Amino acid sequence: MTEYPEGAPCWADAMFADVEAAKTFYSQVLGWTFGEAASEYGNYTQAYSDGKAVAAVVPPMPGADAPSQWCLYFASPDAAATGEKIKAAGGELMMEPMQVGTFGTMLIAKEPSGAVFGVWQPGEHKGFEKTGEPGSFAWAEVFTRDVAKADGFLPKVFPFKAQQMDMGDAEQGAGMDYKVFSLGAGNPVLGRMAMGAEFPPEIPSYIQVFFGVPDCDEAVATAQKLGGQLHFGPMDSPFGRFAALTDQQGAAFAVIDMATRVGDVPPMTPA
Repeated sequence: MTEYPEGAPCWADAMFADVEAAKTFYSQVLGWTFGEAASEYGNYTQAYSDGKAVAAVVPPMPGADAPSQWCLYFASPDAAATGEKIKAAGGELMMEPMQVGTFGTMLIAKEPSGAVFGVWQPGEHKGFEKTGEPGSFAWAEVFTRDVAKADGFLPKVFPFKAQQMDMGDAEQGAGMDYKVFSLGAGNPVLGRMAMGAEFPPEIPSYIQVFFGVPDCDEAVATAQKLGGQLHFGPMDSPFGRFAALTDQQGAAFAVIDMATRVGDVPPMTPA
């Protein structure tokens, strides 16, 4: 199984007040199947695509009033050391490093502009068993209201190299402030998008998780039929046809058909 390098997105899970409704939704939108709930770990339930682990869903802890949302985890060889880097760079630990049986060690943090993310130090559980295909994690973007804070924080915590995407006079995306973080040459792992006035002020900075689908429009129609809401798209891009949604419990996510690509990839310059 793949060992993920430090800083690579390696897992995603979501907390839902109604886990059964979430399972129904994502099984139809993304084609997932689900394993048995692990009662010793708060009924944590893994999702599978083609028999390979791709994500997990879990109910809130008793007494917690947490919103339904997806959390992306970045790989670390030492979660405690990464936690110290997070604090030194101006971030906040919302959950200190915690060992999860023999599976690994996790923490939950918030970067200085407000986006929540996780860190995963693998044990027996290495992370995604499938990526970049329909039914699995495809990409992620930090949507932030304060690009200076996010841009300054991320390379201090993970070994990222940043590049600014030059949108030029592109009809779609002109004036957009978009940065790509990579692990070494040719290995982009995370995007960063500046949130503009089109985002309601009550929406905080967040990380958008993209899941691959064979047909973006069909996935959107299925999500809407099940009570999900469309917020952006579907739209063609050089990376695939994509759309941003929330599920019927309000968790934001995106779908992308990576086989349908339109246009040239914009040039990027070191940032």
